[in-house]
Amino acid sequence: MTRGYTKGDDHIHRQQIGSEFGQGKDLRLFEFFGAHPGQGPDGEGTRFAVWAPNASGVSVIGDFNEWQAGVHRLDPDPNGSGVWQSVIPGVGPGERYRFDIESRWNGYRVQKADPVGFFHESAPGTASIVWDLAYAWGDGDWMQRRHRTGQFDAPMSIYEVHLGSWRRGDGNRLLSYRELAPWLIQHVTRLGFTHVELLPVMEHPFYGSWGYQVTGYFAPTSRYGTPQDFMFLIDQLHQAGIGVILDWVPSHFPTDANGLGFFDGTHLYEHADPRKGVHPDWNTFIFNYGRHEVQSFLTSNAYFWLTQYHADALRVDAVASMLYLDYSRQPGQWIANHQGGRENLEAIHWLQDLNRSIYGAVEGIAMMAEESTAWPGVTRSVDANGLGFGYKWDMGWMHDTLHYVGKDPVFRRYHHRDLTFRPAYAFSENFVLPLSHDEVVHGKGSLWGKTSGSEWEKAATLRLLLGYQMATPGKKLLFMGQEFGQEREWNHDQSLDWHLLNQPLHQGIMDWVRDCNHLYRETPALFEGDCRPEGFRWVKHEDELWSVLAFLRLSRTGSPVLAVFNWTSIPRLGYQMGVPEGGPWDERLNSDAAVYQGGGMGNLGTVMALREPYQGFPYSLTLTLPPLSMIVLQPAIEA
Repeated sequence: MTRGYTKGDDHIHRQQIGSEFGQGKDLRLFEFFGAHPGQGPDGEGTRFAVWAPNASGVSVIGDFNEWQAGVHRLDPDPNGSGVWQSVIPGVGPGERYRFDIESRWNGYRVQKADPVGFFHESAPGTASIVWDLAYAWGDGDWMQRRHRTGQFDAPMSIYEVHLGSWRRGDGNRLLSYRELAPWLIQHVTRLGFTHVELLPVMEHPFYGSWGYQVTGYFAPTSRYGTPQDFMFLIDQLHQAGIGVILDWVPSHFPTDANGLGFFDGTHLYEHADPRKGVHPDWNTFIFNYGRHEVQSFLTSNAYFWLTQYHADALRVDAVASMLYLDYSRQPGQWIANHQGGRENLEAIHWLQDLNRSIYGAVEGIAMMAEESTAWPGVTRSVDANGLGFGYKWDMGWMHDTLHYVGKDPVFRRYHHRDLTFRPAYAFSENFVLPLSHDEVVHGKGSLWGKTSGSEWEKAATLRLLLGYQMATPGKKLLFMGQEFGQEREWNHDQSLDWHLLNQPLHQGIMDWVRDCNHLYRETPALFEGDCRPEGFRWVKHEDELWSVLAFLRLSRTGSPVLAVFNWTSIPRLGYQMGVPEGGPWDERLNSDAAVYQGGGMGNLGTVMALREPYQGFPYSLTLTLPPLSMIVLQPAIEA
């Protein structure tokens, strides 16, 4: 299937721009704005369109006119929408261009990259590039069935990737989208992840921002190739049965002179008052979410990546910074809303409208919020006064769990509540459990570095942590490198330390992650109840003295799964555990197994549940709990 752009009649497009665009409802503004080749009278030339309502004149400059303003002027929309557009003959794909904007105010004049440009030069270049986005997709089967991949009762194990540092070529060379595709697919498939989440690929001049300071919202970064090269990567992932989640940043944008800021001599995309329009943490601009045209720009951008690039989900960055007017601000540095409160009512309304529009327009996708506060109803429907997201990152689970793991095993008994508190809120939202890039940078060290003890104890603790994530209710996310125990902190300028896999302890960690993912995917009790309380029941949560935890995961139709965790370096022998069913229970996983470079202690594959009631259960098991281990048991299937 070849997916291109609706060419249509310009007059019809102008009517759409004057209504849906100005009402904040335009999902497809990228079909009109930007540079569209092949739209001249004879199928030649390129039609350019840009929104600049406070301009007195707009020209397109590029190699084709020696970057001279005034040679190719755009015509203003007579309907007064602030849109400038025209067809320039002789300009085709591959031509570099910018918009030269003359403002009505104070003689301001500036050259800007195209806000809806589909391709841009790589830094330090800042020009946009005329490009045709036609591509022959081969993922038709995936697109037809993907409505089953993002459901709450389906397995979701996400591998988070920064493309520029996952793997590099000779001489530390960045690999292209096409070069990365076979390596990434092989790795993700072998380890059993269901999805890949890519740190922002939208064009960003500053590589060190990891993509979180976007200037080209409608263009994948050219560092790794063309738009079609990026489509190829997604296409190949889909054909391999792997979903693709894109990190998306509508919360702020950089102040680069060629970007969206002060676009036509006025604060067009951002608030004019720095108390609302400048982010104090990142020194970036904040979108004016109350402006209808900005709403259309952002909502259509989400729709663009989900439809034109076949993304399966968007992870919306820094939602908390959008919800609160006083986010990271001191008293006197922010402006209350019209009700006198700290909530950003304009951003809330736009987020609700975004989710309602996207879920209504694109089947089988998911919208995920990185929201770090206790804002109520992030994943509740808009009709029920929620924000309407499908999932929310559980930052509380991440902080509490890593705080606990960072303690010496001797002292974990004093922090037992870090692990036992979560079920009190675990089903208040549809959660993703993130062990993300944010936890392995800025001096925080890797997950390996957060553990204590000898190398063997570090590896055992990391296996225990990753197993705990797998068994805990919620969808899973793991940042690259942690699946094999990357020892050093993540560095975006270097490849991961793949050579560590030559060491048995690190290979053992990766083998463990593989087996956890495969068990998770094939066992309904481990995923059907990720987002509903009926899927979880405590078995042992009060044993802080020995730092032992145990819980059941339950499915609608299948047999239960018992997960037991020993967070100390001391083995527990003859440990009694209540269970709901009698007979043999198979040990499905044991993180201390020799195959993972553990000590080889366990329960000899099967243990009998006897009719000895214990702690509210009709049967009980007597278990051996290896040190720093997780074991998973399930009633044996009769032959």
